[in-house]
Amino acid sequence: MTRILILYTSLGSGHVSAAKALQGAFSRFPQVEVQIEDALEHASPILRETLTTLYERLSERAPQLYRVIYEGSDIEDLEESTSDNLLFAKIERPFLRELERLVKDSRADAIICVQQIPSRLLQLMARKGELSQPHYVVVTDVMAHSTWLNPSVQGYFLPTDLTAEVLIQRGVDPAIVHVTGIPVKLEIAEPKSSVEMRKRHGLPLDRPVITLFGGGLQSKRVRLMVTKLLESSTPGMLIVAAGRNNSLLDKLDDLHAGPQMRFRKLGMIDYVDDLVAASDIVITKAGGLITSEVLARGTPMIIIDPFPGQEEWNADVISTVGAGVQLRLPSMVAPAVSHLLGQPEQLAFMRQQAKKIGQPYAALKIAEMILDRLRSSELARSSS
Repeated sequence: MTRILILYTSLGSGHVSAAKALQGAFSRFPQVEVQIEDALEHASPILRETLTTLYERLSERAPQLYRVIYEGSDIEDLEESTSDNLLFAKIERPFLRELERLVKDSRADAIICVQQIPSRLLQLMARKGELSQPHYVVVTDVMAHSTWLNPSVQGYFLPTDLTAEVLIQRGVDPAIVHVTGIPVKLEIAEPKSSVEMRKRHGLPLDRPVITLFGGGLQSKRVRLMVTKLLESSTPGMLIVAAGRNNSLLDKLDDLHAGPQMRFRKLGMIDYVDDLVAASDIVITKAGGLITSEVLARGTPMIIIDPFPGQEEWNADVISTVGAGVQLRLPSMVAPAVSHLLGQPEQLAFMRQQAKKIGQPYAALKIAEMILDRLRSSELARSSS
């Protein structure tokens, strides 16, 4: 039996989703036992509450300060970033004793980290000779901040060639750098017909579908985007998915279909992937989870209001490779939609680029590579 331990944190939904996608991928292989753990559930209450509160308050109340901290703490030099990460690990270690015991007691054959906090702890343990198992880092942001760097790992699994190039330029050994994509649930790898998804959810077949995921955006800015889109002379079907943001639905309550643009408002739904597959364009923030799932479906994106820090970096990469368009002003969304819908060749190119970096089989690729390495190591030990 091969035992795999996957460590994540609940700071943001992207890490959780990536960890669960990896769990699902490993579970498809025989004789593999997968354990998945939230590192913060095994941290002291003071560290857990401090990190959670700090993350929430900075993201909600002081996003520009978050950007300054995030960008200011990104260190180019590998040796310097390693020292910095080890310093943080030493500070955090007294509050992570339960996680440390979990790692030591797990008898895992390999450990996978999809967030920096557990990776730092493993780096410190390996440096002190307290960790014998191979461990790996799966980067769940499109661009890798230096806090992801861990010289003791046996491999990095990265979203794009650009991400890999940045790590190599910083001094990471190219032999341990693997471009696999960000893990998404394997169901997204299953083909879905846009026509069938539209029929399933009562969407028109005779006009483009534009889906706006607005739950994480400011209601005032969403209303402006929606108003301009409904006034557009371009025929289409606009869907606003608000998720748990009921106040957004209230803010849009008095808006109705325009002369050319039909309109539907949705709250919490369980068919986000169906909507992505049915859409010609998705309008969204640049969170790691939603962008990974949209890219995996090959749907072009318009990115608006990326959160300072990693979301801005995600948006930069997606727009650089041509899989999406990044806009700063909500008033520009409607003209951008009209322009793209009038340029089928550009939309086709964006779909092609999205599929190129989306990699819906990322979780399976990572699982296969790690299990192959474990088998090779076992064979080498047996023959020696």
